[in-house]
Amino acid sequence: MSNNFGILAIAKNSAQEIAENLGYELVDVEYIKEGDYFFLRIFIHKDGGITLDDCQIFTQKISSELDEKDSSDQQYYLEVSSPGLDRPLKTDKDYNRNLGKEVELKLYKAFENRKKIEGILKSFNEETFEIESEDGKILNIPRETVSLMKLVIKF
Repeated sequence: MSNNFGILAIAKNSAQEIAENLGYELVDVEYIKEGDYFFLRIFIHKDGGITLDDCQIFTQKISSELDEKDSSDQQYYLEVSSPGLDRPLKTDKDYNRNLGKEVELKLYKAFENRKKIEGILKSFNEETFEIESEDGKILNIPRETVSLMKLVIKF
């Protein structure tokens, strides 16, 4: 496969398998162009946090896999890291891990006259996120209206 989507597909499949074997969670894989350069970014997570050693081990394993499976001539920079505290929550695993925590939602369209909502993530299902606002009100926000969800970080 010689197109960008081929590289992304190969990377996602390989990264998922490697992450599972190492006891990590694959959070996201991005293949993007910035300026003249392409970047393949892989974000991994584990309870207790990802260390530099974890990133190095993962990078060695994924590099070998990509060298073997990707026959394209496309050059790119490979980056493996933890997604960080302020990363978007995207998967049901993310939502489960953060139940009971304060989140910020940005919406495609207004919900009760607001396009930004903060509150406690109480529960979720295929259709909605249940958020408890600061005043104790329960909001059932349709999933398709949420453009971004992330943890509220307070120092």
